[in-house]
Amino acid sequence: MQEDVIEKSYTAPGGTVIPSTTHFYSITAPGIDKIEGPGEFTMPKFHGIKVEATGQNIITLGDGNQVNAKFGDLGQSLTELRNAVTSSGVHESTKLELVADIDTIQSQLAKPEPNRTIIQAAWEVVKSAAAINGCTVLVHKIAGLLAHFL
Repeated sequence: MQEDVIEKSYTAPGGTVIPSTTHFYSITAPGIDKIEGPGEFTMPKFHGIKVEATGQNIITLGDGNQVNAKFGDLGQSLTELRNAVTSSGVHESTKLELVADIDTIQSQLAKPEPNRTIIQAAWEVVKSAAAINGCTVLVHKIAGLLAHFL
């Protein structure tokens, strides 16, 4: 539980200042987990889907994205690229664009048969990350791992 306090004051017609404090309480994410229990996945992306019923192995990467186990190396490399992009000095709008398309590729990798068209379209944007200092090697590695989709 988290307490938020708002303090204000009111000046009465006679000039007396009257202080007022209001307390608000809200349940934090750990509190909800304690009451309802933690979710099946770290992200709500696949909430409500029982992965073991799909007949495929899904792994959760460090950034919370889930990918099919057969694409584990590719998924991990995408996570490393995502981290390199977010910690780089490029403009925030560029980071947002790259991270969104990296997440798109990772989402496709959760499927037994990823959609090549979606991966190709997202890759057109993501490969521009090679121009960011420290990302060139990762982009080339990912390009090799994505070769059969492109």
